[in-house]
Amino acid sequence: MKTGKRNGTLMGLRILLICTLALHFTGCTMQVQAADLMEGVTARKVSGKEADEAFTASSAEFACKLFGTTQKENQNTLVSPLSVMLALAMTANGADTQTKMEMEAVLGGGLPLEELNEYLYTYVRNLPSDEDCKLRIANSIWFRDDENRLTVEREFLQKNADYYSAAAYKSPFDSETVADINNWVKTNTDGMIDKMIGKIDESAVLYLINALAFDARWQTAYTKDSVHDGTFTAADGSKQAVKMMASNESRYIDDGKATGFIKDYKDAKYSFVALLPNEDVPIEDYIASLTGEGFLSAVRNAQSASVSAQLPKFSYDDETTMNDALVSLGMPAAFDGGAADFSRLGKSAEGNIFIGKVLHKTYISVDELGTKAGAATMVAMNDMGALLDVYTVKLDRPFVYAIIDAVRNLAQ
Repeated sequence: MKTGKRNGTLMGLRILLICTLALHFTGCTMQVQAADLMEGVTARKVSGKEADEAFTASSAEFACKLFGTTQKENQNTLVSPLSVMLALAMTANGADTQTKMEMEAVLGGGLPLEELNEYLYTYVRNLPSDEDCKLRIANSIWFRDDENRLTVEREFLQKNADYYSAAAYKSPFDSETVADINNWVKTNTDGMIDKMIGKIDESAVLYLINALAFDARWQTAYTKDSVHDGTFTAADGSKQAVKMMASNESRYIDDGKATGFIKDYKDAKYSFVALLPNEDVPIEDYIASLTGEGFLSAVRNAQSASVSAQLPKFSYDDETTMNDALVSLGMPAAFDGGAADFSRLGKSAEGNIFIGKVLHKTYISVDELGTKAGAATMVAMNDMGALLDVYTVKLDRPFVYAIIDAVRNLAQ
């Protein structure tokens, strides 16, 4: 059921929290036509770093800010902040100077990139995955196969192999590459996202992609008798018929501006959190007020109480370009063709390398049995060559001309 007119926060927070948790490096076997650049690059043993309050707080803050800046009026907004973070953290391993500092400030709240790598490495490996709560995450890097144009730093590949188990492929950046990327994303999101890219821009030299999939069963599944017809009222006042799933929950949230509940998945390894703004609090105002600290406090301080909960059955997919959101959060240099410094990534003979686009796609389905969610984030790295060299002059209206002496530059 398509739910494009439903309240954006209802859907957005669910995918935000699911994807904050739904991470596990498993890898995924599939065939691609591109040459694997990771041949001969063996992941080194790294120490990692256990998640602490500093990492938890900065991650929650990034998640809430990213969600708030990508909110769409009167529409669902589905965001997987850790999918975005992982794709950008891989990218940041190629950054230096001001570009690197800005990315550290946005992604880790000022944590050095080296520490963020260690936190993410350990964090994702400590998350459980089993038959009832399946998790998958995979990372890949795709390079344009043109040695005269693009030179890639070996240490950039090594670091992303060490911390993110990233595969790297050298590819012609043609229709075959488009098919390879789309097949890779489809495979690593269990088919929930089947198309990531339609064509490759002439200025694109590299793509960094994260894909994740989450499939979990409820601790207590809804029965046929607990599902009934209901009405959902969207932010613009329009009404839509839905199937409501009723249950009794035992943890109640009240943060002063919203109330909600927590519902566990199997074995309580993951939980579903729902927050409903008070009737006198406009949804846009509640989103704007969300902070990492406030959200963590609300969840941690949930009360033990009997909650009669009703949850709509729904499915939805979304696509968002993150450029403007990330610039507004404080990392403009990475998107500036003249200012970006990705010298640790490599260099192009056709101009400076910068982030051309951060594309984020998500999918979620919530029903009687549980939740399925998928997300993919693609960071497109461009060079300046194609942007600087294309000019058009069409003399199809009055124009000025002159005849000059080419030796003395005198007009005749």
